[in-house]
Amino acid sequence: MRYARWLLCIAALAPALAAADPSGADDRLTLSLNGGSLTGTNGGAGGALGWLHNFDADTLLGLGVEHQRLGPAQWTFGSLNAGVSGGAPDARYTLAGEVHQGGGRDAGRNFHYGIEAIDLSGTYYRHLTVQLEDRQIDVEATHGNLPKVGVAYLWTPHLQTSLSYAYSFGGNLDTRLTTGRIDVYTAPVNLILGGGWGKAAGWVLGCSCTEPTTRFREGYAGLGKTLANRSEFTLIADYQDIGGSHRFTATLNYIVHLRSRG
Repeated sequence: MRYARWLLCIAALAPALAAADPSGADDRLTLSLNGGSLTGTNGGAGGALGWLHNFDADTLLGLGVEHQRLGPAQWTFGSLNAGVSGGAPDARYTLAGEVHQGGGRDAGRNFHYGIEAIDLSGTYYRHLTVQLEDRQIDVEATHGNLPKVGVAYLWTPHLQTSLSYAYSFGGNLDTRLTTGRIDVYTAPVNLILGGGWGKAAGWVLGCSCTEPTTRFREGYAGLGKTLANRSEFTLIADYQDIGGSHRFTATLNYIVHLRSRG
């Protein structure tokens, strides 16, 4: 059953959502805009709009819609995500799930777009976070499972590093990806620097630009800032070498709080 993992995740999250303390509620609107280039095409652009609701500090529900265009392909999908956290201060656990469903058109052919994921992470002594994720991808002719393991360490209140590895099985993803990231938190802005390498199917990378898998290299940098009106923005520049094709994308993410936690 395609949605068995998502239904299990909702069943696990439901008691926490029902028991949440409404005095800790927080609502946010999210807006994302991107544009870029890809070798041999006229590039592309896209955007997303979402709503995030915290029932309390430990329970989250989100809804969204996104549209993207890249080269001859364009696709639109809706998103649902939820997460719940709990545990002692020195051992916090988070269970989260997400589902993205929609469709698109590529070179005159319609296709289905479906991605679901379940994620379990634990944070120990407020410094070490270990993540286990399983992602199922069924987009156009690409399908399969992509498990991932990741680890992050907060060295100081101003510096965090993270590393992850994803290895596909089943289907035709044929993906092996290693990614790393550095986050620097300062008073004026937060800085982001990261990259990845390996091989991947195109839709694992968010496009139909490989057939079926290819060598992959990536580097990105960005900055984020919280503004005086309690809104937040992040600007990221991302460069990808996908089997000799070069893709550059600039993305702006903006979040505005509608009400604060009590």
